[in-house]
Amino acid sequence: MKKIGTISYNIYCNFTNYGSALQTWALLRSIKSLGHDSVLIDYCPQVLSHKHPLNPLPTMWDQDEVSRMNCELSLPAIEKNYYKFEHFYREVCSISKERYTFENIGSVIENEKIDGFVVGSDTVFCILEFKGFDDGYFANYPIMKNRSVSYAASFGDAKFDDSTYPMLDDRLQNFKAIGIREKKMLQYVKEHCEVPCARTIDPTLLLTSDDYDTIAAERQINEHYLLYYTRRYNPAMEQYAEKIAQEKGLKFVDISLRATNAAKGHIMRYDAGVEEFLSLVKYASFVVTNSFHGLIFAVQYKRPMVVFLREQAGSKITELLDLFGMQSSCLISGDEQYREIDYQAVHANIDTARKESLDFLRKELELL
Repeated sequence: MKKIGTISYNIYCNFTNYGSALQTWALLRSIKSLGHDSVLIDYCPQVLSHKHPLNPLPTMWDQDEVSRMNCELSLPAIEKNYYKFEHFYREVCSISKERYTFENIGSVIENEKIDGFVVGSDTVFCILEFKGFDDGYFANYPIMKNRSVSYAASFGDAKFDDSTYPMLDDRLQNFKAIGIREKKMLQYVKEHCEVPCARTIDPTLLLTSDDYDTIAAERQINEHYLLYYTRRYNPAMEQYAEKIAQEKGLKFVDISLRATNAAKGHIMRYDAGVEEFLSLVKYASFVVTNSFHGLIFAVQYKRPMVVFLREQAGSKITELLDLFGMQSSCLISGDEQYREIDYQAVHANIDTARKESLDFLRKELELL
């Protein structure tokens, strides 16, 4: 049995992220299901070292007065949420004994007794998000070279040019196999390295709702409700959600940083931990989101839902909808007509992709 260390974008970010936490847990669980031990490497890229979810104001995307005011009003919920995430990473996930940065990553194999690394999932290959090529995410530390594979790594919406393509080509050589989450860069990667390459689904799709039920919290809201989960404010999306909730007679459960929405009767749940988030999705009568993983978990639990696109997440949401065969569930203005989802067909598509991705991950682990 090998011991595999996973390195991804999860603990160190401006705001805690349900998708980052759950893709981390899902990848660890999937590696174990294939007969290996696994541990999350507590790795902090240098570019993220100044960020902290308890103090997100300095580096939040939206710096307008209303957004900053809402974030300030949300700070008590942010604090509760943060400590729940800390518990999840430390107690529910298997995590390394030490925290690693560029300064001490060279000791990780000896300290953690690992045999190799799986880099991913999430946007670890997005040089736009990380202001360049992070050595941990591109396996560019000497300790990681020729001991690493990537699984469902995403380039996000990053674009490369004459100065960055050579750097990318060089770093692709660090991997013994490369799994990419979206197809847009797949052909390029295949043409510029000589190792196995494939498009692989997000780790959260390697599991089923039965797996998530093992950690999901008890039902949070006893009444019928609409779950509104937004990663970035979109007034059209919020208006659409409020309209649907009113038409269907649903309570409005709101996971957002718009703290002033409480005055409109929204049940504000930014304080929800990972396990509570799963429960809120599972029991929702309708889900409205602009989150990649919000979409995934609504689909996992077969909820009536729609998804809106957002900046820096457009391509990955669009490709995911193509994979599911759910293109009509994507709204732009909110004036579009809702269409019921054929979840039998959607899950048949997921089942096929799951088998292919697990087969590729199994082969990757054999190379380590």
